[in-house]
Amino acid sequence: MDNTTWIGLTSIGSAALCMTFGSVAPALGEAKALQQALSAIAQQPDEAGSISRTLFIGLAMIESIAIYCLVISIILIFANPFWNHFITRAAAGQGG
Repeated sequence: MDNTTWIGLTSIGSAALCMTFGSVAPALGEAKALQQALSAIAQQPDEAGSISRTLFIGLAMIESIAIYCLVISIILIFANPFWNHFITRAAAGQGG
C-alpha cells in the first residue's frame, strides 16, 4: 500500500473515532445534566425557571463539543491538509 492509501485509511479511521467519542460522551453528559436538573426541580419546584435556564445553557455548551467533533471529522475526510502533500510527492515520483 502506498502513502496516499495509508493517509486515506488513517483519515477515515480518525474521523470515525472522533465522531464515536464526540457523540457518545456528550450524550452521556447531557443525560447526567438532565438527571441532576430534574432532581433539583423535584426538590425545589420554585426554582424551576432558574434551573431550566441554566440547564439549557449547559446543554448548549455540551452539544457544542459534538459539533466541534463533526467539524474535525469533515476536515479530516474532505479537506485533509496531508492529501495535497502526498499527491504532489506521488506525482513527482512518477514523473521523475
